[in-house]
Amino acid sequence: MFFASDNWAGASDQVMHALSTHNQGYAPAYGGDDLTQKITKKFSEIFETDCAVWMVATGTGANALSLSTATGPGGAVFCHEDAHIRVDECGAPEFLTSGARMWGLAGRHGKITPDSLRSGLEQIPHGVVHHGMANAVSLSQATEVGTAYSLDEIGALSEIAKSRNLAMHIDGARFANALLALGCSPAEMTWKSGIDMLSFGATKNGALCAEAVLFFNPSYGQDFEYRRKRAGHLFSKMRFAGAQFEGYLKDDHWLKNAAHANAMAERIASGMKDKSSARLAWPTQSNEVFLHMDRAQSDALLAKGAMFHEWPSALLDERDRPQEGESLIRLVCSFRTAQEEVDLFLSHIA
Repeated sequence: MFFASDNWAGASDQVMHALSTHNQGYAPAYGGDDLTQKITKKFSEIFETDCAVWMVATGTGANALSLSTATGPGGAVFCHEDAHIRVDECGAPEFLTSGARMWGLAGRHGKITPDSLRSGLEQIPHGVVHHGMANAVSLSQATEVGTAYSLDEIGALSEIAKSRNLAMHIDGARFANALLALGCSPAEMTWKSGIDMLSFGATKNGALCAEAVLFFNPSYGQDFEYRRKRAGHLFSKMRFAGAQFEGYLKDDHWLKNAAHANAMAERIASGMKDKSSARLAWPTQSNEVFLHMDRAQSDALLAKGAMFHEWPSALLDERDRPQEGESLIRLVCSFRTAQEEVDLFLSHIA
């Protein structure tokens, strides 16, 4: 019963087959191969617009490097207080943006709100050198707690950001899961809603180690190749990054993987309705499920071989915190999660 992380799931067979297929003969290095150009065109097709595409190795690299193109001296990036770029990337965004602050904003269910963004902007008034410069807004989509910003929510935040000429960025580590949760197109969830740049995640959803940075707004990313090289993310054998994306994107494999992961999460959520020792902490939208559970029950599940993580609750809204004697646990489903695993897990819950 593997629910600790979708990073545990390995790479999909289709991705591994594409890697094997391209492991023949010779190809120009550093992105000069035909496959890299093919992947760029494929992304433009998927997003229904010409976009600049740069492949990197990790999500942390994708986030930090993309944000570095929008920040300046004394810069600040607004994000949720629990956002990955602020909590889980070891200061890489601050480092690669030359010191920009990841300015945490409050918001229930992992989402910042127009009011919290306005409040943040009031704390960094435009043109006051002592306070620095507001440069960008970063949205986690899906969020750290498995929810997804609606198109209206993205649009409202974009409108506020554009009023101050802030760049709009999406951390899309679980982009496909959020996309299917909303039932919209990639274009609608990004540039049509005012997004300038996207960290497009693939590793959690079936790739080996492949992420991409997409720029929809040509004013950003013009010197990205130099930033990527300086940060150590320029693959010499770039064709193998491209091969992963070829397998990942072919025949909507990425969407099928995410659909399965989301379906398994929904199966867990639906199975909680008749349980007395556990309950949903908030609605499940993507491939992550959060449960409030009696500590005795969570300990028993761990003893029976279930793998999951307890989630910190200090920053949660009071309405979402576990009660005395309870744990808040996170379950993450992947393209490899089996229905039998889900049913076995549910059968062990009293």
